[in-house]
Order: sequence, then structure tokens, then C-alpha cells
Amino acid sequence: MTDTAVELPNDAEQPASRPEPPPGARNWRLGIALVLVVAGVWSWTGLDATLQDVLEAPGKALDIVKEMWPPAFKAVIDRGAVGKIFESLYVAWIGTMIGAIISFPLSFLGANNVAPVALRVPIRLLFNAIRAVPELIVAMLLITVVGLGPWAGALAIGLHSVGTLGKLSTEVIETSDEGPLEAISAAGGNWVEKMRWGMVPQVLPTVVGYWLFRFEINVRASAVLGLIGAGGIGGELVSQLNFRNFPEVGAVLLMVITMVLVIDTISGFARRRIIAGSGRKIDDDETSRTVGLIGDLGGSGLT
Repeated sequence: MTDTAVELPNDAEQPASRPEPPPGARNWRLGIALVLVVAGVWSWTGLDATLQDVLEAPGKALDIVKEMWPPAFKAVIDRGAVGKIFESLYVAWIGTMIGAIISFPLSFLGANNVAPVALRVPIRLLFNAIRAVPELIVAMLLITVVGLGPWAGALAIGLHSVGTLGKLSTEVIETSDEGPLEAISAAGGNWVEKMRWGMVPQVLPTVVGYWLFRFEINVRASAVLGLIGAGGIGGELVSQLNFRNFPEVGAVLLMVITMVLVIDTISGFARRRIIAGSGRKIDDDETSRTVGLIGDLGGSGLT
């Protein structure tokens, strides 16, 4: 038996040509680019800034940084800055707990796959309304109710966390496997039993990861809320800025940066371990996908 060579057609040997763009695609791209340029120019005119201001800004910022060096750690520590750092952590932690405790049960009532429309529509509207108001505005309103101090900051962060964590938890529930729910329903289980034994074990690791991620964000937010008297290290920072004590300002900023870096490192490790478990490893890309919904839920921009 002899092998017979099979010759491919000439067309198969040629690389595939790039498909032609649809008619009008180039005009659409040019139109979108023109709209973006016009919007950028229009926004720039509303800033009331000149090109000279932009060019001089780096030099002015460098002058302030030079005035902050060396940082006066002893002066701010003697005034209780360490206690204010821990106060910011308390505010962030209590606010995260408030958000987690309230948002988790509400998220089941807002998920499309487990709640009727009569419940999920108002719950989703509630989450959207909460996220629409920044923490700073909420804190300013709460200060008039509970007074100055960390309690107002904790309540503001907790309330805003309800909207964010509720939205994220709802998304996790809607993408879960419905097989366990069907099995529990076939065995005669009611809605509460299906949620408790079929849904919670699936979604809890990812939801806890979101809680930790939100805690990282709340640590930063608590430092900012101190600027308006809602507790935390921000009060010390604004006090030193008012008196233009730049070495003290530099010390406070370095303490805040150190606090945020430590919390981010510990929380990130715990989050990856909870999401991945002890049986496998995950990379940074997978972690990014797990927390990818955070980006459009910034509210006040503190996130």
C-alpha cells in the first residue's frame, strides 16, 4: 500500500484576510472621538484653570513635600495621633459590620433567582438610593443627629456599605448554582431552608471576601470623615493643616499610609485565602475578577 499525498487547495494555504469594517464604522469612530474631545474641552473651561496653573502645580507640590521633611512624629504622637489612628480603625470596622449585618439578609430579597418581583424591585431601589449619597454627605447629616465624634462616622460608613455590599451580594446570589435549591425543594424544604442550606454555603466565602474588601475601603473613608469631625485621624490632619505645621502633617500622612498598607496586606491575604480555600492557589487576575464589581460603586469617590 502506498501513501497518497493529499494536496490542499490553494485557498487554504493563504492567510485569512482581515474582514472589511461595516459601512459607516469609520464615521462612527470619528464621531465618538470628536464628542470626547469636545466634552474634554468643555469640562476644562469649567475648571477655571490656566495652563500656567498646571505647569506650576508640580513645583508647588514639591515645595510642600520639602516642608514636610523631616516628619515630626514625636509631636503628633504626644498629641494622641496613635489613638486617632485606632479610632479610624474602629470606625471602619464597626461601619463594615453594620453594612454586612444589614445587607446580607436584604440581598436575598433583591436577587432575581430567589425573590419575587414585589420584593426585589424595592430592595434594589433601596440599594441604589443608598449608594447615590456619598459618605461625606451622610456623615454631615448624621452629625446634626448624633453630634460630632466617631459614632457619626461609623453610622455613615455603615449606611453606605449597606448599598454597596447589598449590590455585590445580590450579584453573587444570582450567579450561584440552583441545583442544591432544587434538591432541597424536592425533599420538601421551604424557602428559608433552601436559602440556609442550599444558598448560604455557596455564596458566603465570596461575600465574606467582599466584606473584607469593603473594610479596606472603609479604612480610607474613615480617615477622610475625620476632616468634618466624624472621628478618626482626619481631625488631627486638618488641625495641623490649618496651622500650617507641615512637619506634623507629613507625620500624620505617613501614619495614615502605613495604616492603610498594613490593613490592605492583611485583608488581601485573608480575602484570597477565604475565596480560594486551602486546596488551591489563585492568582491576582482571579482576585481582580472576584472584586471587579467594586469599581462602579464608588459613591463619593472614596472607594
